[in-house]
Amino acid sequence: MTADARIDADSDRAIVDRSVDQLLVEIVGLSADDVAAFEENTELFGALPEFDSMAVAQFLTALEERLGILIEDDDVEAEDFLTYGRLTAFAERLALG
Repeated sequence: MTADARIDADSDRAIVDRSVDQLLVEIVGLSADDVAAFEENTELFGALPEFDSMAVAQFLTALEERLGILIEDDDVEAEDFLTYGRLTAFAERLALG
């Protein structure tokens, strides 16, 4: 991989991660300060009352629209929503695949 390709991949990853952060604020209703403080192992689904099954469904729809992707049922695993790191990895996998 060339340096330019690495920069593009890092830039694309940053765009996806920023989109996840924005949707956690806009769709789930978390505060921007809380989301900014999330670490890879910050627990989400099951730990945050705002991030329930309805919020997950709305989040997925908004993620499709924001990133211009189609999320199939087979793409989604419950574990993808357990932590912030898993959620961003899920979005990156689908968007940058």
